[in-house]
Amino acid sequence: MTDSIMSKAATMEIPINSNGDTGTLAEDDSLEQAAKLQWSLDEKDLQQVMVSGPNLNETSIVSGGSIKGPAVRYNAEFNKRIPVTGLGSNMHHSSSSSSMTAEEVTRGVAVEKLETMKKWGFNTYKCTKQMISERFGRGSRTVDLELEAQIEVLRDTKKKYESVLRLARALTNHFYNMVQTQHALGDTFADLSQKSPELRDEFGYNAETQKLLCKNGETLLGAINFFVSSINTLVKKTMEDTLMTIKMYENARLEFDAYRSDLEELSLGPRDAVAMARIDAAQQQYQVQKDKYERLRSDVIIKLKFLEENKVKVMHKQLLLFHNAISAYFAGNQQQLEQTLKQFNIKLRPPGADKPSWLEEQ
Repeated sequence: MTDSIMSKAATMEIPINSNGDTGTLAEDDSLEQAAKLQWSLDEKDLQQVMVSGPNLNETSIVSGGSIKGPAVRYNAEFNKRIPVTGLGSNMHHSSSSSSMTAEEVTRGVAVEKLETMKKWGFNTYKCTKQMISERFGRGSRTVDLELEAQIEVLRDTKKKYESVLRLARALTNHFYNMVQTQHALGDTFADLSQKSPELRDEFGYNAETQKLLCKNGETLLGAINFFVSSINTLVKKTMEDTLMTIKMYENARLEFDAYRSDLEELSLGPRDAVAMARIDAAQQQYQVQKDKYERLRSDVIIKLKFLEENKVKVMHKQLLLFHNAISAYFAGNQQQLEQTLKQFNIKLRPPGADKPSWLEEQ
């Protein structure tokens, strides 16, 4: 009976860690703990231990010291069985399935990126080869003389409009400084008029004149700022958008010529089965690039037409505004200057309102 109890107690003390590996204990430690259990447990507790002890038939030990089967820890002090969670076969299967799915997704993304890089590199090589051939005069180039002439006119017009915009901004800055100087000079004349009784009238006349010039100058600044804003929109947005489409068209033209040259070279070669397959693939690529080129060419023609109409409309209005405002200001016709701003729906900010209020920004 004692041998059976000690054997049972020694078996109960086999430690099982969270990974299912069996620990190694010295033989003396096992006997000492078995003796302690024999003296501390009564007969009833011993029976409970014998009933609830680990069933070694449910546990199989494999190479490497790992234990497969139900994972259970034993607390010798309270004689309880504590299951170890997270080691079941279902969780192993679920973890394996999820890792396999993630691996497949990662592999798919990598393959897709590799194919994209491969196509990009192949297309870049063809376009670079075509560009070098054109520059050295060895390759043919598709040319639309009428469209090329319109594109050159647009680029030249954009440069000239940028010059007008730069000069108009310089005029605005200089004129703004002059208006600020007139404003300060008028305040100084008004102050001296109060402090110099013998020159009160003379200082007073000059103060009123400077204030009037300052008011008209602010009105003219409003007209010039509107002119600058409209020209900036025309140059930096409308013309730039058309030039971006032209750039896409030129890239499509280069790709089209590259694939056309490739198809012509293959057509001059042998006509075996492999060569015919390559010719068919090149023919398909050529047709795709041709459709893209013709579509972008049509877009450029339409945008150039609308840009010309918009440019004439905008510049007609802005040049008329600029002429009338400048003429009225230097003629000293305050009424005509204000009428010009009303005609073009230009609203001036009140004096001192350098920045819009938070309500206007909403």
